[in-house]
Amino acid sequence: MSTAGAADTFKSADLVVQETKSPKTMPPLEDLKFGTTFTDHMLTVDFVEGEGWGKPTIKPFGFLSMHPAAQVLHYGMGCFEGMKAYRGPDGRGRLFRPDMNMARFAKSAQRLHLANFDSQELFTCLKELLKLEKRWLPDKEGYSIYIRPFAFSSTHTLGVAAPSRTTLGVILSPVGPYFRSGLTPVDMFIDEKHIRAWPGGMGEHKVGGNYAPTISPMVYAATEHGCSQVIYSFPQGSDPDNALISESGAMNVMFLLEKPSMRPVKDRELVTAPLDGTILPGVTRDSVLELTRGWGEFEVNERPLTLGELKLAHDEGRLLEMIGCGTACIIQPIASVKRGNGDVYETVQRWGDVNTLTTRLTKQLTDIQFGHTDSEWSVPFE
Repeated sequence: MSTAGAADTFKSADLVVQETKSPKTMPPLEDLKFGTTFTDHMLTVDFVEGEGWGKPTIKPFGFLSMHPAAQVLHYGMGCFEGMKAYRGPDGRGRLFRPDMNMARFAKSAQRLHLANFDSQELFTCLKELLKLEKRWLPDKEGYSIYIRPFAFSSTHTLGVAAPSRTTLGVILSPVGPYFRSGLTPVDMFIDEKHIRAWPGGMGEHKVGGNYAPTISPMVYAATEHGCSQVIYSFPQGSDPDNALISESGAMNVMFLLEKPSMRPVKDRELVTAPLDGTILPGVTRDSVLELTRGWGEFEVNERPLTLGELKLAHDEGRLLEMIGCGTACIIQPIASVKRGNGDVYETVQRWGDVNTLTTRLTKQLTDIQFGHTDSEWSVPFE
């Protein structure tokens, strides 16, 4: 996209704030359903080729207006981010590793050839939005404000071409647990039919096209197998057991295994799929890997894991724990995974023991997020 003669980014110094005259009543925290309640204001800014970026504006929350031929409606040219704000015991609002979210958002936008912008300018505008909406930030642990930056092609041309218009925005939603069951372990279905992402595709970017195709498999997993979510696999040859475990439709997945050994004490290994271009580089994923490596208690490996290896670990009693991790759920214990052939692989260790990986990670991460533990990952926005 040519931006000759146009501003290459919007500026936080130009931020316009239009406060609502009709503030909403906040619902009780226990009534919050993830992603359905929104705050009073939102941030928007538009780019037009030849004119550049307009002024970023915080305005009352409301509907967006777009041309019926907008490319996002026809070709899915849109991306988004997911991050959270937390209120600590000192009353201050905090963000968790926002630099990683801002960098990933910019990378996703670039992959779609949307207009370039300065991530730091966006972050400054985001902090102003959060300050304005501070009353919406829950003061109870387990609750937070989910932050959804998004960008899409608002070019109104029916043609598959580089966009000439971009709309960028941020909306906020106070939330509780992602799964209605909270931190209760869930069952997940291993999908061996549908492929989440192919090499050379968009799997490492947070674009809408990665998520829409997961709805049908998720509904099938729930209605036919009683599972909350899907774990995708990637076939290698004709043997189903050679398929690689990928990720879930909504989070990265990890497996704590005992390694085969003749010694009295078996070594343990935490395994997750490598970032090979088909896996989303999750912020929580990276945090879990860094924390557990710092413990020095077991091997932490980003490597291919096949369904056959998972089956063998289960059959030999070496499948200790399985977890999902992501911004929305943080840490989600997985009790079992089911396959279409009827196999069920259950974990040895159960949620609730203070020594389990899920319990320890949940505490360590939430202590950082809510400001109980000093960390450079916890960034105050006020």
